[in-house]
Amino acid sequence: MPRGDKSSYTDKQKRKAEHIEEGYEARGVDDKEAERRAWATVNKETHGGKKSGSGRGAKEDHSPSRKGGKLGGKASANRPAAERSRSAKKAARTRKRRAA
Repeated sequence: MPRGDKSSYTDKQKRKAEHIEEGYEARGVDDKEAERRAWATVNKETHGGKKSGSGRGAKEDHSPSRKGGKLGGKASANRPAAERSRSAKKAARTRKRRAA
């Protein structure tokens, strides 16, 4: 099986990669890079190509999908450091108050 062959992936994994790729392209990432990132995300979540069937393989890890939103974007980068720091401290206080 040559590198890059997607035949061992389930239909669900292929659909997921396509959806992730579309999201990257909508954000302005070029086609090849979007495809590479999409498959990297699917591999990280589902541990590579799998055969379908109940109870086969390890559980899915969705942390790579959540990671993108937490990193912040252009809006966050354009804010002054003091403002970002103030927001972070406020969020930490709120989390601490809710935990207590």
